Amino acid sequence: MRKEEKQEIVQALTDQIKSYGNFYITDTADLTVAKVNNIRRKCFERGIKIQVAKNTLIAKALEAAGVDAEELKGVLKGASTILFSETGNAPAKLIKELRKEGDKPILKGAYIDASVFVGDSQLDSLVALKSKEELVGDIIGLLQSPAKNVISALKSGGSTIAGLVKTLQERG
Repeated sequence: MRKEEKQEIVQALTDQIKSYGNFYITDTADLTVAKVNNIRRKCFERGIKIQVAKNTLIAKALEAAGVDAEELKGVLKGASTILFSETGNAPAKLIKELRKEGDKPILKGAYIDASVFVGDSQLDSLVALKSKEELVGDIIGLLQSPAKNVISALKSGGSTIAGLVKTLQERG
């Protein structure tokens, strides 16, 4: 591989790291072509970008993207595949699903919103992470609850302030 090609790969990886903000480094070595194609298809269906690259190029891209995670550089051994996603837990869910069919891919490390997770033992924790959309939904639900109580109290207690206060006091 020529120096220019390596620079292009590093630049592409750097851009993806910056634009997605979430990525997983996995081990997919020794998988058959059919299994790798299956992984690629499932990634495409879920909006996950998959990229196979040399460890030295990944390390250079991490540095160029400003990812300060020495722990991740430590996992760059053997064959590495990177999964990029806008949703932090989507690759973890996919890996968990794929592991029902075999023992790979193995999670080497993940970078989610500036948090570093190292090792395959972190997979369950990553699956349990809520996406930004799920968190926003939870917050909206929490904020709507008091408003619903006020509206309900207005309907049941009449439209007077005394009736509203009395109804709210009864509900605790």
